[in-house]
Amino acid sequence: MSRTVPTAFSQPRAPTGISGLDDILGGGLPRDHLYLFEGAPGSGKTTFGLQFLLEGRDRGEVGLYITLSETRSELEIVAASHGWSLDGIRVFELLSPDHLSPDAAQTILHPSEVELGETVDGVLRAIEREQPTRVVFDSLSEMRMLAQDPLRYRRQILALKHIFARKQCTVIMLDDRTSAQQDLQLHSIAHGVLGLEQHTHQYGPERRCLRVSKLRGLKYRGGDHDYEIRTGGIEVYPRLVASEHRAGVEHTMVSSGNRGLDSLLGGGLSRGTSVLFSGPAGAGKTTTALACVQAALERGERCAFYLFDESLSIMLKRATALGIEVGKYIESGTLELVQLDPAEMSAGEFAHRVREAVEAGAQTVVIDSLNAYLHAMPGSRFLVLQMHELLAYLNQKGVITLLILGQHGVLGEGRTDVDLSYLSDSMLLFRYFEARGRLLKAMSVTKSRTNPHESTIREFRLTARGIEIGDILLDFQGVLGGVPHYDGVRPLLADRDGKGAAKG
Repeated sequence: MSRTVPTAFSQPRAPTGISGLDDILGGGLPRDHLYLFEGAPGSGKTTFGLQFLLEGRDRGEVGLYITLSETRSELEIVAASHGWSLDGIRVFELLSPDHLSPDAAQTILHPSEVELGETVDGVLRAIEREQPTRVVFDSLSEMRMLAQDPLRYRRQILALKHIFARKQCTVIMLDDRTSAQQDLQLHSIAHGVLGLEQHTHQYGPERRCLRVSKLRGLKYRGGDHDYEIRTGGIEVYPRLVASEHRAGVEHTMVSSGNRGLDSLLGGGLSRGTSVLFSGPAGAGKTTTALACVQAALERGERCAFYLFDESLSIMLKRATALGIEVGKYIESGTLELVQLDPAEMSAGEFAHRVREAVEAGAQTVVIDSLNAYLHAMPGSRFLVLQMHELLAYLNQKGVITLLILGQHGVLGEGRTDVDLSYLSDSMLLFRYFEARGRLLKAMSVTKSRTNPHESTIREFRLTARGIEIGDILLDFQGVLGGVPHYDGVRPLLADRDGKGAAKG
């Protein structure tokens, strides 16, 4: 006879009030269990706990905050900083005015022998009185100091766990990691363990991430997940896992908006692929990407353009001078053009923003530039892994992704902060070259996984009419060496501007 095996989805959940954390946990914390949230001071443990209780209050549940170190007024200050009210949240304080009176002093017994028992009894009376369904215990470091002996401490925690379970409470215990050694036995007692990390870099704000190291009997999204403490509460950005979004994609071709560029690319841009625009500063990478976005907007598509380097106002002014008008699309909401500060944004938050734009319907995404994105990361290997997942996700969603990578130097073999060319499906190379006493620009496609592209070099320039791409340039020398120059007789775009413009 077959036996029905309960699944993870059969366990009732307690939503935490933090949508990103609920996504990581698969819907929230399984009810009626004890969980350990541990992190250094300043990592946001109190805010996590308050948000958990406020979510329960909004759902009609009774919440109890047991504080062994802070006062209710201090908790109210924290809540007020986020615009919250603790109305409806029960608070049990260990440090009341009665404990500070002279009559409360005793010297016959060791303080821990009396205070630990009184603390546990007070907690039990509060639970009996309030009958909560959600409890936050803040914090275990005070319990550890009162017990002094590790064995007594663990016995008390285990006893509290059984009491909470009988009362059908979902409990979050906070620990500030002030003990000299990590208490792995406490990890074994808890049904789930969540670690909060805070990292400080030489420049910019601190970066925070969380990791679920244990959730008994359930599948969760592992790894590090960035989060921010903002006015209004915690915002968690679940790590993007591209394999969770697999879907069939039709790699149809669409125009870039320029016939010459379409010819170079072998017919245009393919949906579900990424194109890397690589070249020195000022070569026209951003403008070319913006022209492709304009073509997509004119087809009625939604686009997202993330600008890390250039000022938004300067870019819009320059685009208007080149005949690229996108202002009306920004006003209508079909173009999300955002200027970002790489010093203030983590990679997890950026991936979350891109995902939100795609889920809102964006079919073309531009990242300008990968150089600034790299500076927001603690190391290049993290950038490559994050970008790999992000590009895989965008490809599976059928999005056309345009990546801009600046090279150091104007002439000579360009050098980049990190080689990401292998991650892209196509690569468009921008170059300066010398010809007839002028510094001109050329572009060529060096790679395409989807289209039989041209293996040629074409001149291009930016004018008031937009992007102009010339004919194939013959007799180029020094392209692979990084200092190309043109010795041919075929007319150049600039020749057409003079009185004796060549005819071809």
